[in-house]
Amino acid sequence: MKVTIIIVLFAVLLLSACSFNLPVSATSNPIGAKKGTFVQTGYLGFPPPMSNKAAVYEAAKNGGITKISTVDQNITWLLVMTKYETIVTGE
Repeated sequence: MKVTIIIVLFAVLLLSACSFNLPVSATSNPIGAKKGTFVQTGYLGFPPPMSNKAAVYEAAKNGGITKISTVDQNITWLLVMTKYETIVTGE
């Protein structure tokens, strides 16, 4: 019985995640229809090697954006992995 409980708790721990969205920046540019994203992954608590400024640049480049309106970051924590998604909107 104890082994079953331990296995179930371990499975719940492995499958659990926490995710939240942070507004990073906003400019006076009008909100455009374009959206660009850039995803980075960190493991075992170590952040990804790229800085936030470079992630904003890559997200804007992926969306074809030259005038940035807003920058958001969505962070998802799993047991051993952290996913950082930078979202840029603009024209």
